[in-house]
Amino acid sequence: MYRGLSVIAIAPVLNEELKIREVVRRTPRPLVDQILVVDDGSSDHSAAAAIEEGARVYSMGRVAGVGAALRAGYGEALAGGFDVAVVMAGNNKDSPEEIPLLLDPIAEGSADFVQGSRYAKQNPDFGHMPFYRRIATRLHPLLFSLVARRWVSESTNGFRAVRLCVLEDPRLDLHQDWLDEYELEPYLYIRAIRLGYRTAEVPVTKVYPPRSLGQTKMKPISGWWSMLRPLVYLGLGIRK
Repeated sequence: MYRGLSVIAIAPVLNEELKIREVVRRTPRPLVDQILVVDDGSSDHSAAAAIEEGARVYSMGRVAGVGAALRAGYGEALAGGFDVAVVMAGNNKDSPEEIPLLLDPIAEGSADFVQGSRYAKQNPDFGHMPFYRRIATRLHPLLFSLVARRWVSESTNGFRAVRLCVLEDPRLDLHQDWLDEYELEPYLYIRAIRLGYRTAEVPVTKVYPPRSLGQTKMKPISGWWSMLRPLVYLGLGIRK
């Protein structure tokens, strides 16, 4: 437990055998009660690598999408009776060692949802982050802030923590079929704000590896529409 909180760390993964091994290995075990790797239909040995490092693996059985994988992970967290779920990337771009930064505002009672922000960090090192990603990850928070009516510096980073009672709110519907891809992450954040939950940002690290090692599975057009769709739908009142 961490400061009286039972914590589950969730990492969705798709064909990241080497990277998921490092993610699990780097996660501070004394602070996390369970590491859950959600295998989104990997065709390599990602699941076996995660198990070898001590994680529990939940298999989607097919490529269902990162949003569907996160939804399944949250479902497992709720079923397990944990207090807080931390989500981190399965491709080793986040720093699991920084999990306490996400948990502290929740443990102190000042936040229910904590968003990790690479842009709140002084002198950040983005590694080999592509230029188009720098632009996109700067533009999205501006649009997000307009819809949420609250300024945020980061809205696309999946490294975050949420008190699980938030997910039990009947006004929050993560099971909509349009949330199966990248939509779920910004949707959950903006809904948490709109429903009046206490949210906070903390500075975290986000380091991109060289392109030769694989930087992202997000496709430039369809992937970014997935990230923008919740802002359009919620901003126009098309969905709740």
